[in-house]
Amino acid sequence: MPTKPSEDKKRALRHLNELIAALDRRVVHVERAGEAAIARDAAALRKKALKRIADLEKA
Repeated sequence: MPTKPSEDKKRALRHLNELIAALDRRVVHVERAGEAAIARDAAALRKKALKRIADLEKA
């Protein structure tokens, strides 16, 4: 049985919020090689997730 669009939206919002929470919990280890790039990528992913949340909440 297919899920309702509202259920899909709620699930997507929950997953996006979980992703943001996980990114916020991550501790940056500046002494590690490549950490600056990882931190930049994490920040970009967080920004995209927040935009997606805003888009879903408008719909």
